[in-house]
Amino acid sequence: MSAPRSTGTTPSPAGTPAPGGLVERRSIEAVPDAEPHGRPFSQFTLWCGANLQITAVVTGALAVVLGADAFWSLIGLLLGNLLGGAVMALHSAQGPRLGLPQMISSRAQFGVHGAIVPLVCVVVMYVGFFASGTVLAGQAVGHLTHLGDVTGIVVFALTAVVGYRVIHRLGRVASVVGALAFLYLGVRLLQRVPLGDLLADHSFHLPAFLLAISLSASWQLAFGPYVADYSRYLPRDTSAGATFWCTLGGTVLGSQWSMAFGALAAAASAGAIAGDEVGYVVGLGGTGIIASVLYFVIALGKLTINVLNTYGGFMSVLTGVTGFRGQRTLSRRGRAGYVLAIMLAGTIVALLGRGDFLDSFSTFLLFLLIFFTPWSAINLVDYYVIAKERYDLPALSDPNGRYGGWRWRAITTYVLGILVQLPFISTEFYTGPLVDPLGGADISWIIGLVVPAALYALLARGDRAARVPEEMIWGAVDNPDDTLPPAAAGYKAALVGEATG
Repeated sequence: MSAPRSTGTTPSPAGTPAPGGLVERRSIEAVPDAEPHGRPFSQFTLWCGANLQITAVVTGALAVVLGADAFWSLIGLLLGNLLGGAVMALHSAQGPRLGLPQMISSRAQFGVHGAIVPLVCVVVMYVGFFASGTVLAGQAVGHLTHLGDVTGIVVFALTAVVGYRVIHRLGRVASVVGALAFLYLGVRLLQRVPLGDLLADHSFHLPAFLLAISLSASWQLAFGPYVADYSRYLPRDTSAGATFWCTLGGTVLGSQWSMAFGALAAAASAGAIAGDEVGYVVGLGGTGIIASVLYFVIALGKLTINVLNTYGGFMSVLTGVTGFRGQRTLSRRGRAGYVLAIMLAGTIVALLGRGDFLDSFSTFLLFLLIFFTPWSAINLVDYYVIAKERYDLPALSDPNGRYGGWRWRAITTYVLGILVQLPFISTEFYTGPLVDPLGGADISWIIGLVVPAALYALLARGDRAARVPEEMIWGAVDNPDDTLPPAAAGYKAALVGEATG
């Protein structure tokens, strides 16, 4: 990956406050050159903190609960985190270059209207993850307040506050607090059961091992549709490599730490973790004040990730709606309406699904893979291989522009990418015909990455000349002679030519 540099600027709209406020005021529009801030390391703290939380612990525990031993679970979870995390970090590296939310860039592949196709699945994902996080945080709040899970779920759901700066500040706090809490819990767990005893069984079962890889890979891939939403505020000349490695390092460290603890806790629990996941984990740490502190830490960790899910859902819904309405901005009142709708939907799902959480969550995670691996493959191949990091940003809002309303090459590839996985899927409600010949292993997500990537690389070359500009086109500026830096003088004509978007 290269380290692209800005070739143009977009001035801040008149009358808007300085970018130092706590609540973000940008929505789907590109971030102006005057507003980017921060360093790539902010991505490390954000994603480390986002993964040091109870849902990641439960994901690691699932690998053991569903049949793998602790030894091979740890290895499988690490492989899945590395593989899925690398895909996720490649999406993150797009943020500084484009200055756009992740799903807006999907319009370059699917068309301004056609991006609605993967967006429907993305919104379902956000609601599902908000619900799953609310179930676990609701358990924590319910224990802490002695008001029960239902009240805990409702109280926690009301705490989700949306805004880019809020998210990053929560991420920094959650990283430190979560690291200390999980370090303490890990020590307490190993005081109960020696590590050698937990890892003594080295029996290798391929289906269970692949399931562990799939669980952690799906966890990482699920961040792909919104990871660039948080890297887009970095300065445009930020090294893509730095963004990639900081994102990968943070997400793998945080998730593997949490999942490894979950796998070891499940191995030590002999099945007791199922049904009251939060209560069992906190019980490892102690009772009284210590337990209250741990319940608070769990709720704080879930607040961080639920803010991410609410924000991502808001951006995805807005991307779909504005693609048909031609909007580029949204009022704060409109933002609040979208956010509240997503929170309400997630809370309802949490209340309905709290009784059978582990089984429902494992099915949900594996279900997600079916829909997001083809999207990731198409998006990454288009950005890095076909377009070579060059997009016409104003055309992303114009259905009559170079990307059109619907791009059937991408939509067809996406649908085929889903269908080609069906013979290899193994879930509670559906098992493909090729699962048994493979010993029960689910390799659908591998097929869902490789086949769509190859197919799209072949099909997209057919209209590459019409879709890919010679240089990146950022958009219009009010006075190119005054605002463009000297290095951008060569691109002035392109900027002025696209002034009407």
